[in-house]
Amino acid sequence: MILGSAQFVMVLDSSVMNVSISQIVADLDTTIQGVQLAITAYTLVMAALMLAGAKLGDIYGRQRTFAVGLAIYGLGSFTTALSPNLTVLLIGWSLIEGLGAVLVIPAIVSMVAATYSGAQRALAFGIIGGVAGAAVAVGPLIGGWVTAELSWRYVFASETVVVAGILLLRRRLADPPRAARKPQLDVVGAALSAAGLGLVVFGILKSSTWGLIEPRGALTIGGEEITPFGFSVVPFLILAGLGCLGLFVLWEERRERQGRDPLLDRSLLRIRPLRAGLTTLMMQQLILLGTFFVLPVYLQTVLGLDAFETGKRLFPMSVTMFAAAMLGPRLAAGAAPKRVAQAGLLALVASSVLLLGTIDVELDEAEFAIALSVFGIGAGLLLSQLGNVIMSSVDPGQTNEAGGLQGTAQNLGASLGTALIGAVLIAALTSGFVSQVEENPDLSPRARELVGQAADQGIPVVPVDQVEAAAREAGLPPGDASAVADHYGDAQLQGLKRALGAVGIFALLALWFTRDIPGRAIHPDGLPAKR
Repeated sequence: MILGSAQFVMVLDSSVMNVSISQIVADLDTTIQGVQLAITAYTLVMAALMLAGAKLGDIYGRQRTFAVGLAIYGLGSFTTALSPNLTVLLIGWSLIEGLGAVLVIPAIVSMVAATYSGAQRALAFGIIGGVAGAAVAVGPLIGGWVTAELSWRYVFASETVVVAGILLLRRRLADPPRAARKPQLDVVGAALSAAGLGLVVFGILKSSTWGLIEPRGALTIGGEEITPFGFSVVPFLILAGLGCLGLFVLWEERRERQGRDPLLDRSLLRIRPLRAGLTTLMMQQLILLGTFFVLPVYLQTVLGLDAFETGKRLFPMSVTMFAAAMLGPRLAAGAAPKRVAQAGLLALVASSVLLLGTIDVELDEAEFAIALSVFGIGAGLLLSQLGNVIMSSVDPGQTNEAGGLQGTAQNLGASLGTALIGAVLIAALTSGFVSQVEENPDLSPRARELVGQAADQGIPVVPVDQVEAAAREAGLPPGDASAVADHYGDAQLQGLKRALGAVGIFALLALWFTRDIPGRAIHPDGLPAKR
């Protein structure tokens, strides 16, 4: 109950933030891209520092790091609730809450693995997965109602109260035994891995506004655009990140040769079921968070729904996701984790196809609900399997480190999902809008010029009526302003469809990573540590 409550709070934030996008944009006078940055930064902080958080659990004990992490998380939630602008939101939510989560999440996984074994462990991880799924899916309904009736700030304020309650009850938890020798924290390794992951994901995130290869809306420092050798700065950021990750590998090898504690026991990555579970988990989160970024944008920006109405439209997903997560461990006992995970991914592919048919200026309520129900089944089946696969692949003494790897994969996938799918949406919107305006012979040269200038700075995702109002304010006649708005609306729908199409493609590609997930039911004593 205590660990499940902590897991619920850890996952709730992102779903609340997604469903409250429009209200946060208006309240903080920012843009959808600004909120996208906050969502990506939150999961990126966790992905970048999760290994260090797991190692701190080995050093100071899981229960202590669990408590300290919760306290930090509560402070971040309180700061977020009081945010006057995007900068404070980034500090409170993306940074402080993210830092708290890197201590809490590995501790949750480790304590579950240490407390249960065999079939009970599979059920426990299924429940934890179900709780995470419920938070992802019910979060929009809870957050939507609170946002519509009161303010999104109350959600984060209430999280502070819940965290305080968990802290009071935490002493009931059993603290897994510590290693005989206290390991040392590899500070250099933590810095290199964090820099590498951060630069790669940040580069992908900014590709939609700075351009992937050719500069567009380029990085500006001191009034001067940064375009190395005439290219966008994005590929250089990604290459720098990959370089840092390469240095991280070399540094870890050096520490191992010297007999010093590495940040990551790289032998774990040679365990095939563990590696398959981690990569499939990363793809699962990419798909889930990418979808949860696109759908609220569609429901709020195109259809004009408020946060509560958005949550109600997403609710069918919560029922099927929780039910599938609870049923998953029983299915795996007979059909094997691999088959259950593959069935989940195929359901996500099918739901993406169904969702593509619903993206229009008017919503087909029945078809949308069916598509979300199928999506919930697929996500729930995946959530029920991967945690147990990962933790059953290692020795009991390695559960905390495996939990760090699980948290890294989970949040790296979430960061990439928001960044990649968001980049697809923005890029498709921009290119489609510009091409439609250029191909319309009835538009004045002034209209083409204004749209071209907007594209150079990055086209924002906003309601169509705002585009028409902005065009009139810029001096365009009513006919041109209306035509520009119509082209923007068409491009926006196409961008949303391409983003959901990308989700379906990623779900299909993820089937490749399930090859080494166990093809038979997991033995009660768990999988062998090496395979």
